[in-house]
Amino acid sequence: MHSHLTIRPDVAEALANGQPVVALESTLITHGLPYPDNVQTALSMEAAVRESGAIPATVALLKGQVIAGLTTDQIEYLGKLPTNSIRKCSRRDFAIAVGLGEDAATTVAGTMIVAHWAGIKVFSTGGIGGVHRGHPFDVSADLIELGRTPVAVVCSGAKSILDLPLTMEVLETQGVPVIGYGTDTLPAFYSRSSGLPVDARVENATQAAQVISASRHLGMGHGVLIAVPVPEGMEMPAEAAELAIEQATAEAEVQGIHGKAVTPFVLGRVAELTEGESRRSNVSLLVNNARVGGLIAVELSRGS
Repeated sequence: MHSHLTIRPDVAEALANGQPVVALESTLITHGLPYPDNVQTALSMEAAVRESGAIPATVALLKGQVIAGLTTDQIEYLGKLPTNSIRKCSRRDFAIAVGLGEDAATTVAGTMIVAHWAGIKVFSTGGIGGVHRGHPFDVSADLIELGRTPVAVVCSGAKSILDLPLTMEVLETQGVPVIGYGTDTLPAFYSRSSGLPVDARVENATQAAQVISASRHLGMGHGVLIAVPVPEGMEMPAEAAELAIEQATAEAEVQGIHGKAVTPFVLGRVAELTEGESRRSNVSLLVNNARVGGLIAVELSRGS
């Protein structure tokens, strides 16, 4: 594997010295936000990680090479690519992208895999995938990866366009602990609470790091989900978000949009229906989760 993995020099040095590093995904750049918002958000997330005292490592594949730690120029390159021109890379896609020398953007699952290869313990994102509404057998590979790859994922729950109760059931089946960061309930992406209880609550990065460290020392072999609510003042009213999600989901059904194409379509349509309010919430939680991930990675490096 190592011949196909390139780690940016400052990231490699930090890992060799036991310094904190946070992995960041790249599908938000290629499929989540339009240019130039995608590049600005990715760079803002990297800045938030650095401000927390950690080193950011945005993950992607370029010409078949797996990269942990994109440069600014590489992020800009990805941000300008047409959405349909680049593969979303989950576990099943690595051999294809590497074998055919493709560019590819890593999903939550894909980023977890690369983080584990590189020795990065913490990964920050917006929301994980889950079980699609009305399609209980359409289960995101993110959930399965969380069950078998020991990387901590900092997020604002699963994307609220999904079936959150079923998503929590699958996480339980996979043995993944869901930890609320200052909350007793699972965040609902755009909104601070779904009303669904988490497995435990922590109040700060130190406590979160203690849970992650215990899981690693016990050799549990699964990820830990750290669920962080969208910052106060940046959430969407739950009813407004739900109305937009229901309409966008119905439109996807009518248009025959299924599988991995559903999420980018629905997220984009919700942004249109809410006149950009959902996108503002999304960007806010992405940057905040990067900051929290940095704080947790710092605590882990101190031996919490």
